[in-house]
Amino acid sequence: MANKPLNTDFLDRAIIFAVKAHSGTERRGKGYPYIVHPLEAVEIVATMTKDQELLAAAALHDTVEDTDVTVDQIRAEFGPRVAELVAAESDEMPAGVSEEDSWHDRKRAAIDRLSKASRDAKIVALGDKLSNMRAIARDFSVQGDAFWNLFHAKDPKDHEWHYRGLAEALKELDGTFAYQEFVKLINQVFA
Repeated sequence: MANKPLNTDFLDRAIIFAVKAHSGTERRGKGYPYIVHPLEAVEIVATMTKDQELLAAAALHDTVEDTDVTVDQIRAEFGPRVAELVAAESDEMPAGVSEEDSWHDRKRAAIDRLSKASRDAKIVALGDKLSNMRAIARDFSVQGDAFWNLFHAKDPKDHEWHYRGLAEALKELDGTFAYQEFVKLINQVFA
């Protein structure tokens, strides 16, 4: 008896939307299309759930923060649950303050928001954060301390504080392979 085909229509629409939103943009300092990161986040989330809305939110997680897409557009296209998950994963830029000057406050707000977030929001966030941590581990192993110059915060101690704070906020997911890999990479990079 053949397996029932998986219906991925909702996720497919989200991926296409994200591809268009991120079209022509590069992942900072990587030399490859930005969309590679959200797709990796989808892959990570897929190790924790088959929920198509969570997978879609992973694909869309950077569209509001990094493109002209709004939460209202996400809501109109994908519904309130996906819009809320994407909003929960989006940093809010304070008016009149540079990314560099607002970095610590934005990261503290993100850790605080995540620690109070639903399990679903944490799953989407872990997809994003593990993808980021994988890239950090790869690039740091090649570039060494010069790697940190790519960021608004140049001190690796700031990044260690941020990622250890994220790990604490995501601790509810400690039974997942993704969380265990996340903590392992944090300990490897910030040993």
